[in-house]
Amino acid sequence: MKRVLSGIKPSGELNIGGYGGALSQFVRMQEEYECFLFIPDLHAVTVPQDPKELLRRSMDIAAYYIAAGVDPDKAVIFFQSHVPAHAELGWMMETQSHFGELGRMTQFKEKSEGRDSVSAALFTYPSLMAADILLYQATHVPVGDDQKQHLELTRDLAVRFNSRFGETFTVPEPIIQGIGSRIMGLDDPSKKMSKSNPNRNSYILLQDSPDDIRKKLARAVTDSEMTVRYDWDRKPEVSNLIEIYAVFSGESIEAIERRYERQGYGVFKKELAEAVVGKLVPIQERYKEIVDSEELVRILKNGARKAAEAAEQTLVRAKRAMGFVTF
Repeated sequence: MKRVLSGIKPSGELNIGGYGGALSQFVRMQEEYECFLFIPDLHAVTVPQDPKELLRRSMDIAAYYIAAGVDPDKAVIFFQSHVPAHAELGWMMETQSHFGELGRMTQFKEKSEGRDSVSAALFTYPSLMAADILLYQATHVPVGDDQKQHLELTRDLAVRFNSRFGETFTVPEPIIQGIGSRIMGLDDPSKKMSKSNPNRNSYILLQDSPDDIRKKLARAVTDSEMTVRYDWDRKPEVSNLIEIYAVFSGESIEAIERRYERQGYGVFKKELAEAVVGKLVPIQERYKEIVDSEELVRILKNGARKAAEAAEQTLVRAKRAMGFVTF
């Protein structure tokens, strides 16, 4: 069976971009792939984190996996830090990574820009990301625009390692995500939706109340044309809202355009809000049930055990290939 590895980094509160670009994808993929869905907490600490906040957000992300509909009987859910093989293979991948390759990573340039100093881990974390994927012999990895470069490095490292030491790793193929993979700000469709935006009306958090969701979508920027039409070049504001509608309603872009062909933005925004509320309220309720429960702890412990078993097989193969002593 084809195998996927993916995860959501616990570096901030989840907004609906995290639902469209990850959670909703996980729910679909678990029916088609053998899924290893992790919380990459080791990646989170490449930049400073408050320990209490990291702890809370990590459990939040795990709870949202379940609340959104990921079935622990179909997918392996675990914390990256609970499987030591990630860090060990990550170091091994650093030995195969070139300084110039890591220096060209766009995300490193963006996150280090304007800072007096950054951690060495921020520079080398693409090697750890490669280890995450290769450790589970993932055949496919879902990627958005901001992750394509890292997956290309992973593929290069897999080919390089296999060439130097013998066939060890599966070279993963990308799953190019489509509608909803990159939800933009409600105030500016040129910028990805983010809580770092000082305008709180620019984003919708997964924990926002129904009234807040309705207010924020009512205030979302549109244009003067008053036509619900999908066209990112000419109508980016409206196209962003159409994508959100498609994610939360499950309808196609074409069906949404037909429905609101002559209705204007008022009706469209109102019914968009109800589609978002209708999907998020059950997720919020299930999240509250599970986030502090023994059920979630049990799921994560079982997931870590299953992940460790799969990871150990690959790690031993890689260590033997490089010449390390194994028993």
